[in-house]
Amino acid sequence: MSNDSRPASQGNGPERMPPMDPESMDDAQKAAAQEMIAGPRGAVKGPFIPMLRSPELMNRLQKVGEYLRFQSSLDTRLNEFVMLITARHLTNQFEWRVHYPLALKAGVKAEVLDALAEGRRPAGMAADEEIAYDVCDELFRTHGVCDTTYRRAVESFGERGVIDMVGLAGYFTTVSLIMNVARTPAEPGSPVTPLAPFPL
Repeated sequence: MSNDSRPASQGNGPERMPPMDPESMDDAQKAAAQEMIAGPRGAVKGPFIPMLRSPELMNRLQKVGEYLRFQSSLDTRLNEFVMLITARHLTNQFEWRVHYPLALKAGVKAEVLDALAEGRRPAGMAADEEIAYDVCDELFRTHGVCDTTYRRAVESFGERGVIDMVGLAGYFTTVSLIMNVARTPAEPGSPVTPLAPFPL
């Protein structure tokens, strides 16, 4: 057990898995990097920098993420909101600072996101945001959802939407944990305030 009492999710210390030198990559890593560069993301960045150490995992997972981000049954506003709920829960600076402005652009209110950053249940959420928040909050706290929350979610999003929402939370949990372990930093130059440690 570490004697470092600082939150592990804060990325204490230097980046453990920085971008790889292309000359050091094996053929599978080069192919995985090229496939990602040719896709909608256009670059190897964020979680895919450490994930490139396992190119087969990266190939498979990035396709899941591509569906969840760009082809999900949920609209962009709810997708961005769920991503930020997950980033807040795991105190992942990279995802928080990337998706905060995207959520604003998609129509989530700044005061909702700022309350989320502080670990508070936001006031003033749209009705569908409130249901999405309840699903994710309950899921992260209890690892499931009660019948009432489930019923409200299915009525609002359908069964496919519920699965896409839970899948999105799970996907962003995976990539956030990878970055927390690798100490992947947020992209430089972001105007978004970094997250404080998650309230205990």
